[in-house]
Amino acid sequence: MGRSRYKFHELHYPYFITSSVVKGLPLFMHPALTHIILEGLLYMQQENKVILNAYVIMPNHIHLIAEHEQLPDMLARFKSFTARSIVDHLKDQNRKRYLSLLKFGKLKHHRDSEHQVWQEGLYPKQLFTADMVEKKMNYIHFNPVKAGFVDSPNDWRYSSARNYAGLDGVIPVNRFGE
Repeated sequence: MGRSRYKFHELHYPYFITSSVVKGLPLFMHPALTHIILEGLLYMQQENKVILNAYVIMPNHIHLIAEHEQLPDMLARFKSFTARSIVDHLKDQNRKRYLSLLKFGKLKHHRDSEHQVWQEGLYPKQLFTADMVEKKMNYIHFNPVKAGFVDSPNDWRYSSARNYAGLDGVIPVNRFGE
């Protein structure tokens, strides 16, 4: 998956994952496109048995903490499915500007599609300890606060912060340590 110096090693640990949209396009400011990401995360959990401990969907990137013995493959499928679905939605909605930018952002060696939604790679970071998980989870949950979108992590709809606060989250997560 991608040409990255970041690698997956021991897959029995949780991993902190970052995946960004090409050219920093704020695709996930659009609820329909964010819904595609949420559906993809649900599918990974329900059908592929990926353990999703935490997530945040920001306007132009996502962060996850996830576990699975085949996590690189699961994430590759997730990115492929969501990219196709996003491009299909943009075509259906005649969003020519976004489609043009996704076409312009496509790397030349990607020959299987006319457009590229996700930047290459995933930037996985293996989390060896509960302390590391907690620090990355705080980073994830405070990402929208740091960006100035909300005052409290619980106010960002597209984050697992609500799940950890005992509130209704948009999708379920496996709360770490429980």
